[in-house]
Amino acid sequence: MRSRFDAAFAQLPASLQAALPPLLADDHFPAMLRAQEVETLKHQTGLDDDALAFALLPLAAACARAAISNFNVGAVARGVSGNLYFGANMEFAGATMQQTVHAEQSAITHAWMRGEKGLASITVNYTPCGHCRQFMNELNSGVKLQINLPGRKPATLGDYLPDSFGPRDLAIETLLLDEMDHGYAAEGDELNQAAIVAANRSHAPYSKAPAGVALALKDGNIIAGSYAENAAFNPSLPPLQAALNLLSLSGYEYADIQRAVLAELADAPLTQWDATVATLKALGCQNIDRTLLA
Repeated sequence: MRSRFDAAFAQLPASLQAALPPLLADDHFPAMLRAQEVETLKHQTGLDDDALAFALLPLAAACARAAISNFNVGAVARGVSGNLYFGANMEFAGATMQQTVHAEQSAITHAWMRGEKGLASITVNYTPCGHCRQFMNELNSGVKLQINLPGRKPATLGDYLPDSFGPRDLAIETLLLDEMDHGYAAEGDELNQAAIVAANRSHAPYSKAPAGVALALKDGNIIAGSYAENAAFNPSLPPLQAALNLLSLSGYEYADIQRAVLAELADAPLTQWDATVATLKALGCQNIDRTLLA
C-alpha cells in the first residue's frame, strides 16, 4: 500500500480496512475502483453506494497536493458505469492560484479522462464552493447530479445552484462527459499523437479552441489531459491540469515528467501555451514542446 494512504487508512471502517489492501498494493493504484470491485467491497463491508463513497473519502483526501493551503479536500465521483473515481485538490507552488484544481474538478476530470460517460453522484468532505458548482453545471447530468455531504441529506446540484446559468442556456448540445472527437489527425511521435488525441476529446464549445497536453514519464508511460471549458469561462480547466491531476492520482511525482507536449490551434482566440510553460517550469519540467492542430 502506498505510504500516502497510511494515515488515512486508520480512519476507515474495520471491514473496509480488511478488504482494501489487495486493491491498494500497486504503487500506481489508479485512484479508482471499477464497478466489479465496488460490488465486491459492498458485499464484504455491508455498505451501500453512498456509504461506501463516504467511507472512502479519507483515501481520496490523502491524494491531495495542498502545497499552499495545507488543507486537504477529497471527493469521490460515482459514474453511471458503477465505477468510483477519487479526486482531491491540487495546488502548484510557484504557479498562479488560478492553476489550482479543486477536489470536485479533480474527481470529475478523473472520471472523464478514464472514459466515463456520465456521473450519478459526487461525494465530498466539504461543501462545494461556487466555482465547483458552476463547473459541475457543465456536466451532461446537469442539475440532477446528486451531491452528498457529511451530516446532510442527499441533495442535487440544482439545490446547491438555483437559478443556474450554463451550457443549456447557450444552446450547447454536446456537454462535458459526452463523447467528442474534433477530428484532427494524430501525427508526429507517440507523445505528439497522445496530445492531439487529448485535444480531440476537448470540451471547448465557447472558444472553439480545443487543446490537449501529453506528459512522458520516466517509466515510459504517457499521461494526457484534455481542455474542459465552462459557460462561465473562469471555471474552465486547462489541459495541463487535467494531465497533472491524473498523474498525481496515479501515484507519480512531478519529477517523473521528462517531456511535455501541448497540442492546440495556431489561430485560436486563446492559447494555453504561456500558462502551460509557466506551470511546468514551476514544477521542474523544462522540456516542453507545442504541436499545432491541422
